[in-house]
Amino acid sequence: MTQAGAEALTQARDGSDPAVRLPRRRGIELALIVLAVLLSVYGYCAVGLARNGAVPPGAAGYGAGLGVLALLAHLTVRWRAPHADPLLLPIAVLLNGIGLVLIYRLDLETPGDRAAPTQLVWSTLGVALFLFVVAALRDHRVLQRYAYVSVVAALALLTLPIFFPAVNGARIWIRIAGFSIQPGEFAKVLLAVFFAAYLAANRTALAYAGRKIWWMQLPTGRVLGPIVAIWLLSVGVLVLERDLGTSLLFFGLFVVMLYVATGRTGWIAVGLLLAVLGAVAVGRLEPHVHSRVEDWLHPFASIEAGQGPNQLAQSLFSFAAGGTLGTGLGLGHSVLIGFAVKSDFILATAGEELGLAGLSALFLLYGLLVERGYRAGLALRDPFGRLLAVGLASIVALQVFVIAGGVTGLIPLTGMAMPFLAQGGSSVVTNWAIVALLIRVSDSARRQYDGKEAP
Repeated sequence: MTQAGAEALTQARDGSDPAVRLPRRRGIELALIVLAVLLSVYGYCAVGLARNGAVPPGAAGYGAGLGVLALLAHLTVRWRAPHADPLLLPIAVLLNGIGLVLIYRLDLETPGDRAAPTQLVWSTLGVALFLFVVAALRDHRVLQRYAYVSVVAALALLTLPIFFPAVNGARIWIRIAGFSIQPGEFAKVLLAVFFAAYLAANRTALAYAGRKIWWMQLPTGRVLGPIVAIWLLSVGVLVLERDLGTSLLFFGLFVVMLYVATGRTGWIAVGLLLAVLGAVAVGRLEPHVHSRVEDWLHPFASIEAGQGPNQLAQSLFSFAAGGTLGTGLGLGHSVLIGFAVKSDFILATAGEELGLAGLSALFLLYGLLVERGYRAGLALRDPFGRLLAVGLASIVALQVFVIAGGVTGLIPLTGMAMPFLAQGGSSVVTNWAIVALLIRVSDSARRQYDGKEAP
């Protein structure tokens, strides 16, 4: 018998599994990052060639800036999280690069409102936060100690916009001296940390304790009460601020994480029922929401009334004009959508100029990002890390569904930012933080199989 066979037999007798040496694949990550940067630069050049017949003068600077940021992120991952999933960072770089290209393309139609330079600054801040999280957070389980600090900070962030003027009918912004942030973007990550910590600590009581009503086992009020109270408080504040998109996201996040913690499908049924009842009630009682529901039900009513297409109708026209392969970068007319074309409706520009093929590729990138997050969570042994990874990946999934469904007419428009693509500093910074946490979780998950637990 060989020495390796003897070691395997000894481990089998001892009841321990042999360590599986997983390849780190940092070289694959670097190659994919280079490809992502090149694709982004190609899109930037394609816009200039289509609009002006020449490569934009800032193409080299744009490529160098994006490349340096991506390289710094890669080196930090190689240094602090060498076992991390090799796909997460390249996907984030590519989505962020495409977003900058689309915003730059729309800036050419609105020379008095240039958003791409500001978005690049916010992207730099997002990568800086990514570097800090990956370098400083050596073990994701440390966050479990700060569950109640996270929820207090999240509620404070959600409450702050109440004291500031409404923007487009919603109080979701803080504007001071020309500087604006959206606190709800940061609050969603903090609430995911709290939900994960609380559900991990009480998962047994949530799944098996309490009274059974019909087919569903309900937990005791002492266990379920605190987390329901926090959720209702956060959603209530958002409803007062008319930030219904984030309200829907928090509701979906709460239901998904509760289902994952308990393993009971009844929570999904109850969540869907409550979502339908809440949507009907808010849609009838809140004038701002009611108008959006009417636009969703009758998107071409304004055209029939001789008032021209509204934003949703113009968005549908953009998707239709794109066809299968699109009109080409820089050759669309989605700017006719109006003031929200760089934020809420950025997907319409992608649909028109990249077509169904390009739009499908974007959705596949988002789907792969979410899948890798779920995979990292399922591979972990500790409940907190599993719930945290599922919660963070679900935030991305829910945002993509709500935004894409709204601009394509599948569901009423809610007003949120497409992750990495849309104009919005708070959104891009938060999404880089989410990717950093997923990389940290995936590193811990893969370390298990190398026999190297996180320190």
